[in-house]
Amino acid sequence: MDPVSEPVTLEVLSDEKSRSLWYYSWKRLKRNRLAMVGLWVIMLLIVIALTAPLIAPFNPNQQILEYSAKPIGFEGEVLVKKTNESNELENKFIPVKNIVKEENGKIYYTDFSDAEVSIYTDELEKTEKGYTETLKYHFGTDRFGRDVLSRLIYGSRVSLMVGLISESIAIFIGLVLGSIAGYYRGKTDTMVMWLVNVIFAFPAILLIIALSVVLGKGLWQAFVAIGLTGWVDIARIVRGQFFSLRETEFVEATKAIGFNSGRVIARHILPNCLGPVIVTGTVGLASAIIFEASLSFLGLGVQPPTASWGQMIFDGYKYIVVGTNWGLAVFPSIAIMMTVFAVNLLGDGLRDAFDPKLKR
Repeated sequence: MDPVSEPVTLEVLSDEKSRSLWYYSWKRLKRNRLAMVGLWVIMLLIVIALTAPLIAPFNPNQQILEYSAKPIGFEGEVLVKKTNESNELENKFIPVKNIVKEENGKIYYTDFSDAEVSIYTDELEKTEKGYTETLKYHFGTDRFGRDVLSRLIYGSRVSLMVGLISESIAIFIGLVLGSIAGYYRGKTDTMVMWLVNVIFAFPAILLIIALSVVLGKGLWQAFVAIGLTGWVDIARIVRGQFFSLRETEFVEATKAIGFNSGRVIARHILPNCLGPVIVTGTVGLASAIIFEASLSFLGLGVQPPTASWGQMIFDGYKYIVVGTNWGLAVFPSIAIMMTVFAVNLLGDGLRDAFDPKLKR
């Protein structure tokens, strides 16, 4: 062997050493800029959802009826009451038009009915401006005087939670039924595919609405309703993967050794199906977010006063009709659009990354 080429040959051999599918998939995914943009947007949304109590300007359920349906950037002056910290819904802000005077341990002010009212200073918290504070609503307020920005931030929790949990339910059901149908075939496959065809025959949103009516309104009901309708595509993909992998040599070898069916399915065939399942699950996550928003818009999903993007759109679309406060519906719509777009970008990137025809 030429001594000059030997280091190069060793380097090539070292580079060609066995690597896992995940190594090459991540390597390809990092080269896809759009997919990485989608991944970073999703990570940002997760951080926002986890840190919502820290970054939200107000309690999302804090109502100041005097400030209902205010425009973007609205500022209002309030007195800050001393409240019980254990009662989050207690209103600690007293909106005022102007301060009249302060004497004898009392503050006299004009409220929004133009009446002069007084309150003892012992009941108020001291602020930098005395006893008053200026509240700024960057995205305006809704019809109950709640901060739109705070509700958008907290709404990300509901959308991501419903998407992740409901899609996890769908993936679990799809993996179980798809692997059983693909491995055992025969009557088992016929029964599973009959169930798949029955579920697939119904429009997804109508089936979700029907399940929501049966299960009732609420957060966990939305999880279950969306999860029980989203497993069909995953089951079909897993079944097809099992059909192609069941007759391969390494599976035949595990059977010859004497491994039982459960071990062959869980330890040897199923791990080789995870690439397509992850891609399908990512796309399903976007669908779950849209379905949750649709249920909340129809009043069958997350119930008030819990912040939900779909519920916010329902509360705000009426204002677009009359030509005022368009942000009440537009801002949550943009949040849904950006989330779904980011998930779809990541899903497209994962599809290319897990393509077995590409090695690098």
